[in-house]
Amino acid sequence: MHLSKKAEYALRSMIHLGIATELGLPTVSGADLAEANRLPLKFVERILQELREAGLVETKRGKLGGYTLATAGDQIRIGDLVRLMDGRLAPICCASEFAYQRCTCPDEDHCGLRMLMIDVRNAIANILDRYTLAQVVEVTLRKMRRDGVPPPFSNLPGARADAGPIHRKADPSDGFLAGLSQLATASRDEPELP
Repeated sequence: MHLSKKAEYALRSMIHLGIATELGLPTVSGADLAEANRLPLKFVERILQELREAGLVETKRGKLGGYTLATAGDQIRIGDLVRLMDGRLAPICCASEFAYQRCTCPDEDHCGLRMLMIDVRNAIANILDRYTLAQVVEVTLRKMRRDGVPPPFSNLPGARADAGPIHRKADPSDGFLAGLSQLATASRDEPELP
């Protein structure tokens, strides 16, 4: 699987819109989204237009206008966002479940490469389809709070913000799944309410 820049920017924008929602912001301008992601504004606006046409993002006009999620983050699977932007998860078209195209192989049913790529597609789909935008936003905010990093848009009027930045080196083993695991552990350790 190759994640295109378009899909990458769409995912980053959706995560940031989810963060804005969690911070209590009704909308975020395209310029603020582009700045928070360090992305070209025109490209972000084109992607947001596609997301709006797909019913995932709403636009509001006026002085306090901007973009907001049109669908609850817990209803948006990451795999669906990737498929919307890139069309398929499979590395080759004959291994795709949703965007299948016949390849040039003379015996597709007995092609070792195709069988292997179907397993690659399945592994990718199992991860991307298991998690929602809300889960990614929750883990992202939890890690930011843990590290004392202010979330994007926390400087905008009306945002609920937390602590200032603490600089530390990146830890390669501190990915999304590790954060999700920590979140699950914390939930289990919380005392039950009477």
